[in-house]
Amino acid sequence: MYEAITHPFVVKIWIEETSEEAGQVTWRGHITHIPSGKQHYISSLDDIGVFISVYLKEMGVKPGICWRLKQWLKY
Repeated sequence: MYEAITHPFVVKIWIEETSEEAGQVTWRGHITHIPSGKQHYISSLDDIGVFISVYLKEMGVKPGICWRLKQWLKY
């Protein structure tokens, strides 16, 4: 039963470039949903949560107002 409600992911991230003057970094990477093999390339750490939220919704998890607002502003 535990495996039926489990969604394993592999997340690989790295810093692609650094701007020492601005103090900012650019994150790159990808996340893979293991059971389906679906991958999503990321350019922001927030992209990880957006990708995972699809699977959380399928499990019946309802995102809070802050999360919904954040997703709405992103897209």
